[in-house]
Amino acid sequence: MLTVRLTPELEKRLARLSKRTGRAKAYYVKRALAEFLDEQEDYAIAMSRLEDELPSIPLKEVVKRLGLDRTS
Repeated sequence: MLTVRLTPELEKRLARLSKRTGRAKAYYVKRALAEFLDEQEDYAIAMSRLEDELPSIPLKEVVKRLGLDRTS
């Protein structure tokens, strides 16, 4: 369990969104936190690669490795 104090402005915005969409405020807080953590973890991986001076991977290779190449 976690308790977070929001600024009055953030609380108002969150309440407004919640009311407008019919979703719980916790839904949006969880989504925002999950997205933030995903971004921070990706950032940490990128920084680690830079610090380790590992070779970069060209975008074409990434696309190919992930099977996103539409030409094949």
